[in-house]
Amino acid sequence: MSEHDRGKLRIYLGNAAGVGKTYAMLCEGHRRAERGTDVVVGFVETHGRKHTADLIEGLEVVPRARIAYRGTTFEEMDVDAVLARKPQVALVDELAHTNVPGSGNAKRWQDVDELLDAGIDVISTVNIQHLESLNDVVEKITGVPQRETLPDAVVRAADQVELVDMTPEALRRRMAHGNIYPPEKIDAALTNYFRSGNLAALRELALLWLADKVDEGLQAYRAEHHITGTWEARERVVVALTGGPEGETLIRRAARIAARSSGGDLLAVHVTRSDGLTGADPAALAAQRRLTESLGGSYHQVVGDNIPEALLTFARAENATQLVLGVSRRSWLSALLTGPGIGARTIRGSGDIDVHIVTHSRMGRGRGLPRSRGGLTLRRQLMGYLLAVVLAPLVTLALVAMRGQLNLTSDMLIFLVAVIVVALVGGFLPALLAAVVGSLLLNYYFTPPIHKWTIAEANNVLALGVFVVVALLVSSVVDRAARRTRQAARASAESELLTTTAGSVLRGEQAVAAVLDRVREAFGMDSVTLLECHPGPGGRPGPTAGWAAIAHSGEPALTTPDDADAEVPVTDTLVLALHGPPISASDRKVLGAFAAYAGVALEQQRLHAEAEAARPIAEADRMRTALLAAVSHDLRTPLASAKAAVTSLRSPDIRWTDEDRDELLATADESLDRLAHLVDNLLDMSRLQAGALAVFPRPAGLEEIVARALDDMGAEGRQVVAEIPDSLPEVRVDPAILERVIVNLTTNAVRYSPPGQPPLLTASALGDHVELRVADRGPGIPEPDRDRVFVPFQRLGDTDNTSGVGLGLALSRGLTEAMGGTLEPEETPGGGLTMVLSLPAAPLPDHPGQGEPGQRERGQAPTPASEPVAPASTPPAPSASPAAAEGGRLAT
Repeated sequence: MSEHDRGKLRIYLGNAAGVGKTYAMLCEGHRRAERGTDVVVGFVETHGRKHTADLIEGLEVVPRARIAYRGTTFEEMDVDAVLARKPQVALVDELAHTNVPGSGNAKRWQDVDELLDAGIDVISTVNIQHLESLNDVVEKITGVPQRETLPDAVVRAADQVELVDMTPEALRRRMAHGNIYPPEKIDAALTNYFRSGNLAALRELALLWLADKVDEGLQAYRAEHHITGTWEARERVVVALTGGPEGETLIRRAARIAARSSGGDLLAVHVTRSDGLTGADPAALAAQRRLTESLGGSYHQVVGDNIPEALLTFARAENATQLVLGVSRRSWLSALLTGPGIGARTIRGSGDIDVHIVTHSRMGRGRGLPRSRGGLTLRRQLMGYLLAVVLAPLVTLALVAMRGQLNLTSDMLIFLVAVIVVALVGGFLPALLAAVVGSLLLNYYFTPPIHKWTIAEANNVLALGVFVVVALLVSSVVDRAARRTRQAARASAESELLTTTAGSVLRGEQAVAAVLDRVREAFGMDSVTLLECHPGPGGRPGPTAGWAAIAHSGEPALTTPDDADAEVPVTDTLVLALHGPPISASDRKVLGAFAAYAGVALEQQRLHAEAEAARPIAEADRMRTALLAAVSHDLRTPLASAKAAVTSLRSPDIRWTDEDRDELLATADESLDRLAHLVDNLLDMSRLQAGALAVFPRPAGLEEIVARALDDMGAEGRQVVAEIPDSLPEVRVDPAILERVIVNLTTNAVRYSPPGQPPLLTASALGDHVELRVADRGPGIPEPDRDRVFVPFQRLGDTDNTSGVGLGLALSRGLTEAMGGTLEPEETPGGGLTMVLSLPAAPLPDHPGQGEPGQRERGQAPTPASEPVAPASTPPAPSASPAAAEGGRLAT
């Protein structure tokens, strides 16, 4: 259904129960009903409130569906009943309600979406605490978790949102007067959820949220009327996730920031590198990813040695305007030892990107032991050099002051401790500097002779030598450990990234473009392109071969491998071309794996395309097989009957009376008619499958086509009751084809109608279509089997194979769709089956001379509404006779 045909949604938004949302909705329903609008109550919950219940009086109420669950019967909105009733407006209360298990949809807003898709306008209600992005805020305010929530996008997509506002004092008075809850619940409500502070905070949330919605409408108005002026830049909010427990708080906070700007985007990013935490919890990251996507955001994963730099690189690549970080969970001691955290370093390099530091319940509680730390950074090495230069003189001054209390061995041990400290901070080279400086200072200040660069005793020479060796060994061990941990951290990050991507590719979830996006994000490239070589002469790649871009991510899109800064071969004809910063040797190994993933994803994509291309061939083959199996009996039966009758008539051994001769001729004629009709159906179905059916649509009057179709049916047609209003617009169809469809549908309805309850044909205009309904009071079709009724060569409930090959309904739907219409089954109210034939209405002529809407095809007078259509005197169309009575309930 087009967007123009979709119903409109109006929502009354409140800040708490009892503000009057349902009351306002019912008042609006009465106003529309008084203006002549067809309004029904789909579902309204009065909660025992008398004034609300009184307002339901005077409005049509659709009976509720009763659903049994765990031994108890619950009542829910009957969506099918509302759809069958087809009102102009439906009143549906409590949009965020969760349906009882066993209902058609899990949530009521999904039920409402079905009504909107059917062209029904819906008026509904919702409280601000049920919006998903505000769930955690409301819980902090009221202390009550909201288990029934709905996505913000559902409410934001509403055509109208009206705030039902009430001051906290007035709402508490309503509560005290017993207008909201029963008397036994009033005191508890007033002292808990309905405290003045709670209501004031909820009211503010509702006002702010609606203000954002109004701003969206204003910007849409400016765009629609081409009003230039002060346009805000589009907000793109990036939230950094570590996999810790604070992630959900950060996501919801970022979602609110993004939602306050029209068209704002939410992007969650996780940097797969050690940042001093014990590690990201995969289950927590998966839950946070689902939460991000439920709020309309997208989840990304990148690899970076420097987390602030990786975050800012990603944010700038995505044109982000705001970055949301959580307060560090490091303890004060850890922060003191390791210096500024990720938040501080990110703020320093953020430039024009706003950085939000969000507090949470886990801040300052400490982190686990460092794991898979990267190699010593330049900052740590500089700190090591500075410490070596500063610490050695300080130790010297302290030891000089204690010269009389310590001997040379103690002095060396203290200097050795200083060298080890420098090694732990700055690594090998700063420790080497500290060891050399320390040995010189020991020689000059503490080794006899004092204040000279000579050493008098051999033991002192040995001691200084051991001191230098120990210092160098310790420094080497520290540096080697840092290098190994850096490699382990990198390998862990790469393994996590490759495992995630490989699993997605193997499950068929990653398209080629998604794999390229992952490569571009993970390695900070400007663009990544998958190129395929089209072989030159001889079928081999060479100078004359051409390159074609299969898919790309980022800009610019490369056209040949020569344009790339780095290229990774995938297969003999596929190359992954990258444009951006240089790629290290270790990165090339990982890129090789990504290249293989891209090749697998491309192969999956092409196999899927080939499977889709082969589907029509397989369907045609299936139909051909079914046709051969079906005609083996259905063609032979009438042919054998006709052959037997003609052979009997030609027999010279038997003298036939005139009466017997007429009977045999009638048998042959009837058998040949059945055979001709069967062949017509088979040929038409073949043309439909091949797309070669010729259709010549033109404006025609529906009541005249119905009259001719009933006349074609003979005696059966005179049993049918037809109510075709003469005010209907003409339909744009092929009259002969439509006549045949009506014969098929009506013959099927006559066969299954009980005695004394003939089928009913009714018609009505709906938008730019006209609906013809063929209703019977027969046994109907179970809902699970309704999709099977239009499958060729099917019969539901038949016990014999003598009534046709089962093409009637399949052919009817195919012919209808060839004319631009639709054919759908639905249940007849009270029992039975209704076939709904929707046909395009013919456009009104621009000039009266071209014909009036009421002018009909063959000059016949229209049939009065609500009267049975008399059989027309026009001869039946060749393609519609005899009656299409073949098959069972599924195909006539």
